[in-house]
Amino acid sequence: MSIGVNCSHCFPRHRPNSPTIVSSSSSLSSIIVCSKIPVRVSQHLQFLSLHPSDMDTSAGPSLFPLHRCKTLHLVRHAQGIHNVDGDKNYKAYMSPEYFDAHITPLGWQQVDNLRKHVHECGLAKRIDLVITSPLLRTLQTAVGVFGGDGYTERMDVVPLMVANAGNSGRAAISSLNCPPIVAVELCREHLGVHPCDKRRNISDYQFLFPAVDFSLIESDEDTWWKADVRETKEEVAARGQKFLNWLWTRKEKEIAIVTHSGFLFHTLSALGNDCHPLVKKEICKQ
Repeated sequence: MSIGVNCSHCFPRHRPNSPTIVSSSSSLSSIIVCSKIPVRVSQHLQFLSLHPSDMDTSAGPSLFPLHRCKTLHLVRHAQGIHNVDGDKNYKAYMSPEYFDAHITPLGWQQVDNLRKHVHECGLAKRIDLVITSPLLRTLQTAVGVFGGDGYTERMDVVPLMVANAGNSGRAAISSLNCPPIVAVELCREHLGVHPCDKRRNISDYQFLFPAVDFSLIESDEDTWWKADVRETKEEVAARGQKFLNWLWTRKEKEIAIVTHSGFLFHTLSALGNDCHPLVKKEICKQ
C-alpha cells in the first residue's frame, strides 16, 4: 500500500498552483491510500508528485489507478476535558475523573466550526462513510461534524445522538441525510493505563448514540484497555496498519475517520519510509 498526502480540502493553500502534495495546519487532513497494483495506461490515474522546487534528481512522480485508491479524511477529536489539564501536566491523564472523557464547551465550538467547513466546501456530500473510535469524545465529534441537522422526534427514525449525551448540553442530532457512522475498535487511542482512553460498555453508547453502528465491536465490555499495561508505540503502529488494511475490505471510496492524535501520529509515522523525505515529513507532521 502507498500513501499520498492530500490536504487540499478547501482551506487556503500556501502554494495555490502546486501539485497534489501540500501542507495544511487545519484540524482535518486528507490522505489518499493506494494499493500497489500494476497500472494500465488506459486507466484513470491519480498523479502524485512534489513541487519542482522541492525535488532532487532522484525524486519522481508516481501514478496510481484511481479505482484502486481511497481518500481518507482524518479528524482528531475535539478538545476533551482531559486535554485541558493534560496539556498543563501530563500526569493528569492518569486521573480516574477523566474516564472516557467528554468534549468541553470549546470542543463543541470546534465541532461546529468543522461542521460548517465540511458543508461549505461540499465535503459533506462526498463522504461515503464515517468511521469513529468508540470513545465518547470521538463519537461526539463524529456525530456533531457529520450528522444530520436538528432532530425532530419520529417513531420511524432514531437519532444519532440523544439530547445531552455525555453531559454535552446539546440537542439531539438527526440520523437523516448523513453518511453511515460506524464504530471501530482498531482506531482507538494509545491503549492502557490512562483512564481517559478506557471506553464504556457498548450498551451504554448504544443508548446515547442509537443510530451509530456498533456491530463490528465484539465485546460489550472494554477488554482491550489494561490498567497496568501501556501499548508500545510499535504496537499502536501495528494496530494502525491493521486498521488501514481493514479499510480495503470496505467498498466505500471516500471515508472520514474520527480518531485520536496518538493513534494518528504513531500510525502515520510508520508509513512512507519508501517516499521522498519531504513526503515522509508531511505524512508524520502533527
